[in-house]
Amino acid sequence: MTVYCLGSINIDHVYRLATLPHPGETLSARAHTPGLGGKGVNQSVAAIRAGATVVHIGAVGQGDSWIEEALARHDVPLDHVARVAQATGHAIVAVDDAGENQIIIFSGANLAQDPARISAALAGGGPGDCLLLQNETSHQVEAAAQARARGMAVFYSAAPFALDPLLAILPHVTHLLVNAGEARALIQATGQALTDLPVQAVIVTRGAEGAEWIAPGSATVVVPAFPVTPVDTTGAGDCFAGSLAAALDRGNAPEQALRYAAAAAALQVTRPGAAGAMPLRAEVEALLSGA
Repeated sequence: MTVYCLGSINIDHVYRLATLPHPGETLSARAHTPGLGGKGVNQSVAAIRAGATVVHIGAVGQGDSWIEEALARHDVPLDHVARVAQATGHAIVAVDDAGENQIIIFSGANLAQDPARISAALAGGGPGDCLLLQNETSHQVEAAAQARARGMAVFYSAAPFALDPLLAILPHVTHLLVNAGEARALIQATGQALTDLPVQAVIVTRGAEGAEWIAPGSATVVVPAFPVTPVDTTGAGDCFAGSLAAALDRGNAPEQALRYAAAAAALQVTRPGAAGAMPLRAEVEALLSGA
């Protein structure tokens, strides 16, 4: 079975500060580190390190060979990563001493996806496979519809949160992933309970309060978070999503998969960076065995 990901590829510019800036405030960063990021590639790397076979569908600028080298170092296959005229997407990430962040993204090449290339990449997919999507690329709805037509599961991370893209893709989604704030916004905007949404499951991450698996007609599954001292929370939700997909892909039940994803995210936030901070399966299982 295979985890497909139509996902953003970004150059992250990470700035470390004692505190995050307030509106109108200028602060000096004490460190700057460029690196590999983007919600899509973060999820792909998390799934790969959790043991899944991954096909990543994305786009980078033609002049950014170093980002392709970074993808290769993280074992992200380049077969379906296009080189386009637009610049590679990038993110400005400010991280404070508590590990909290502020992020500004420029989509760039991530909005230059090609429907024909997406179709070609998904041609090998079928029942038992899944597609990961986030709100950082173009042609999400088309990709989701094609995946469902092939009998694949579709996992959609509704981030950055925007109601119209979410409502457009929702008919093709099997698993909706939201954080607590996104869940509240969705309920307020639609007037619907999460159990009334037309999906197989809604997965809600609640930070230090753990995570929930909410499925119509079934009891809600709740798993606690693993207590850690965060260094950098950038990519924690992506780590959770990719790890969850990989755990389900190898046959874990929802509660087992949630626990695996929660443990992976706990390890990830104790390390700086995004894609490079994703833990290996052996590390996650070591944490779980000691829990």
